[in-house]
Formats: sequence, structure tokens, C-alpha cells
Amino acid sequence: MTLTRRLVDGARGTTARSLMKLPRPVIRRLAGDPVVINGRTLDPEMQLLLKLQHIEGPAVETLAISKGRLQVRSSARLSGGKQPIGAVTDRTIDGPGGPLALRFYTPRGLTGTTPALVFFHGGGWIYGDLDTHDALCRFLAEEAQVRVIAVDYRLAPEAPFPAAFDDCWAAWEWITAHAQGIGIDAGRLAVGGDSAGGNLAALVAQHAVHSDGIEPAFQLLLYPTTDFVERSESRRTYAEGFYLTKGFMDLAEENYLVGNEDKADKRLSPLHQDPTGVAPAYVVTAGFDPLLDEGQAYADKMQAASVPVEYVCEDGLIHAFANMVGLGSSAPRAVRRAAAALQRGLS
Repeated sequence: MTLTRRLVDGARGTTARSLMKLPRPVIRRLAGDPVVINGRTLDPEMQLLLKLQHIEGPAVETLAISKGRLQVRSSARLSGGKQPIGAVTDRTIDGPGGPLALRFYTPRGLTGTTPALVFFHGGGWIYGDLDTHDALCRFLAEEAQVRVIAVDYRLAPEAPFPAAFDDCWAAWEWITAHAQGIGIDAGRLAVGGDSAGGNLAALVAQHAVHSDGIEPAFQLLLYPTTDFVERSESRRTYAEGFYLTKGFMDLAEENYLVGNEDKADKRLSPLHQDPTGVAPAYVVTAGFDPLLDEGQAYADKMQAASVPVEYVCEDGLIHAFANMVGLGSSAPRAVRRAAAALQRGLS
């Protein structure tokens, strides 16, 4: 990154963080009249951030994917902030398509064999990497006091379906096989992710039930994509204006699915599989998110299959709030609740 770009990003980040520190009534005035849909009121911090996003420039889905990836990384730096962590270590393992990068996060003061979370990042299977979700992984590790292992799976269009799933499953198998050597209690190992990463986490948890290996002890599913077959009402209601757009979702699907894939495939749509026997889960959705309905539907389906599930809708928040741990108070509070659930699930 050039020095000029660093300075510009720094200025944008400082402005956003300064605005989010203003008194709540001031933020409300800057955000504008309350936005109320289906009985839910958009959080004024989210409303103001959406205003800032609109001012900053073109939406990521209107850019070439290579440029969009740069913009996603830039936005992640601004919204995630500098989160403290005890130690961060990168390593590479052999994956189905070549070297597969992992990043290990160890909270301050944590030693010995500990619980851990294997984390898959979001980004529509075409964006995202270890750096875009670095702040979130640091935050979860410190708040839950567990190790976190982030997986840098292959992205489309360079590596379309099922490459992402294949990489995530390979990472799960490697981590469980080497748990003792990397300081992890294999009996207290969770799987989790946000959005597309939540989709991959749910699929890994389902696949593990039918494998001969170690199953997750817990699932942390942050506004997961669960259904490629049907289009829910929330996808229509929140299709525009709330960060995740129909255009983004269409672009992601067009690049991830390039053949004649069965959209109910067991490596694609968790909602269309039998979740009997999967690990207990914390499923969180956002009230102003196109993925709201399918996240809740998957939580309901797991509960109907007698899976212990804690479902939470963060009513006033938008998609990607988990990446906003460095901005304001609403998003960090919601992620702290998720981290607390993770800690309980692995205790």
C-alpha cells in the first residue's frame, strides 16, 4: 500500500471512529430520521455508517473483483481497528489445491492446552482473507479466551465451488489431527464464520457428523448464508441500502457457481440438509440484513432436529457488523455477546 493510500485510509478511519464516539443523541441527529421496517428500528450508529459509506464512493460490487478486494481490505482496516492480542502466528499446510494458509491467534495470558475456534471468513466466496478478518479474530480470541485459527481458503472466480468447502474441510481435518501438537484440546474445538464463512462452518459441522474424524463441539454462526435454492422475503426487503445488496449477492453467486451445480448440494446449502447430530450452535442474525430469514430458518431447523441452539437477532444491526469491532458501541457489544456464547459453548 502506498503512503498516500495509508494516509487517506487513516483519515477516513479517524473520522468514522470520532463520529461513533459522539453522544448517542448527536449520532441520531447526524443519522437522520429513524428507519423502521417490520417493527425494527435501524441502530443510529449503523444508519450513520451507511451514510458515510454512500459518500465514500462506489459499491464494491460495481468494481472489478481485483479492485473490490482492495476496497474490502481497506474497509476492514477502518472498521476493525487495532485489537490487542497475545500472539499471532502464520503457517502453511498442504491443501487440496496447493498451500493453504492458517493464522493462529493466542489471547494474552493463555497457556497450555486450550479450547479453540476454527474460523472461516466471509466475503461472498470471492472477497476476504486473513487480513480482512484479523480484527474480528483477535477480538473473539481475547473476549472468549480461546485460541482462534483462521483459514485462508481459495476464492472464486479463480477457484469456484467446491474449492472453498474442500479447503475448509481439509483445514478442519489437519487441525483436529494435529490438535495436541498445536496446544488445542480436540474435544473443545468449535467451528465458526460470518456470512459465507458461516455457510462453510455449518457445512463442515454437517459433514463432520458423517465422517470418521472429530466433530466440532460448538458452532458460532454469524449471519450465515444457508440457502442457495430459495429466495427469502428478507432478501427482497433489504435488497438495497443496508450494506449487503442484491447486486453483491448476485455477483458472488455468479462467480462461485459456474457450472450446473445442484443448489441443494450438501457442500452448498446447509438449510437443505438434515442437521441431526450437529454440534450445539449460537446463531446470530442482523435485523436489517438480506440473510436474516435464512439464518433464522437454519436455527429453527436445527432446533427441530433436537440440536441445542441459542438464536439471537441483533435487531438494529446490519450485515457485516462483526467486522465493525473498532467502531462505536453497538457492533462491539453484539460481538461480545457472541464471544461469551463461544466461551460458554467450549467450557
